Amino acid sequence: MDMGLKGKVALVTAASGGLGGAIAHGLGAEGVHVAITGTKADKLEAKAAEIRALGVKVLPIVWDLGDLSLIEPSIARIEAELGPIDILVNNTGGPPPTSAAGQATDIWRKHFEAMVLSVLAITDRVLPGMKARGWGRIITSTSMGVIVPIPNLGISNTLRASLVGWSKTLATEVAKDGITANILSPGRIETDRIRALDAARASREGRPVEEVAAASRAAIPAGRYGTPEEFADVAVFLASKRAAYVTGSNIRVDGGAIPNV
Repeated sequence: MDMGLKGKVALVTAASGGLGGAIAHGLGAEGVHVAITGTKADKLEAKAAEIRALGVKVLPIVWDLGDLSLIEPSIARIEAELGPIDILVNNTGGPPPTSAAGQATDIWRKHFEAMVLSVLAITDRVLPGMKARGWGRIITSTSMGVIVPIPNLGISNTLRASLVGWSKTLATEVAKDGITANILSPGRIETDRIRALDAARASREGRPVEEVAAASRAAIPAGRYGTPEEFADVAVFLASKRAAYVTGSNIRVDGGAIPNV
């Protein structure tokens, strides 16, 4: 199937590894030139080299999403070196496990700026160009916690849920411009983030981490964790010309784990 993506330009944030890295690789495999961001230069360059081997241009940018002053110079650099951004994949790191109650205001503010405000501001920066060209894709990765809140992930559940309402509202505003906006809600995907969450739960409950992970897998109808590549495949489809009539959606990639209709 021709995804119609060859020669497009994408920005994938938090893409030195994990889900963002897999999405960037998947887009590169379809002929998309990709800008990737992260906070560690060595990991970014390693991922960039991997994607360049696919025969596309890759621009790694060291970028702390919590620093909103970096948005304009970073996107200006992408436009100068790769071209206008056609595909924006909003991916952010997750906050540490916390309760919903009792968190300091400064903690909420720090993660709000990195996980929510940065997404809104980056999107607003690239939207005018997408509108002018009559084509664009905005994909925002959240968590299954926006559908069924996950215990002990109070900050993540709260902040990521706000992106769902934003994306749905945005989708109705830009559909006439040939732009789609969709949410991806990953379940248990085999990444360092999930391994860290399993380890944190094991520590809280005084159980071996292998036992915690086994119980988590057993609760998933598919009987396993997903792979980053499986998650990326869905993102690549949403970015493609084939998905032009899919917008305002929240698509679950969870092996059937979420019980809600």
